[in-house]
Amino acid sequence: MKKLFALLALIAPLCLTPAFADRIDIDNEKLQSLIEEGVPVVDVRRVDEWKTTGVIDGSHLLTFFDEKGNYDQEKWLGELTELLNPEEPFVLICQSGARSFNVSDWLGKNFNQVYNVQKGIGHWISEGNETVAAP
Repeated sequence: MKKLFALLALIAPLCLTPAFADRIDIDNEKLQSLIEEGVPVVDVRRVDEWKTTGVIDGSHLLTFFDEKGNYDQEKWLGELTELLNPEEPFVLICQSGARSFNVSDWLGKNFNQVYNVQKGIGHWISEGNETVAAP
């Protein structure tokens, strides 16, 4: 009985928190369909990475981690909310899906629908999808 109460004590706060979406992991096919629907794409890579591979046409370029792995959540979140409405869906992409996974997991607590491209832009390119030169 004590174990049941302990479990309920852990679960109860989760039931009382606001309903936000979790991260939704997607593949290239789903990414393409979201792009066609006009869902914004946010590329969280660094400038040097954008210049090396190019970017998905129309994507918002908003670096999260610097070359040393440092970040400023408040500053980045402020810049993101200037670009996007937290009530609207959007996609996060990075090189391999690892950084966007972490960022989208964190954002899922504050935004309604956050998509993460699982294998990143590297896989997007390897499957023959196009990029454009970064500005």
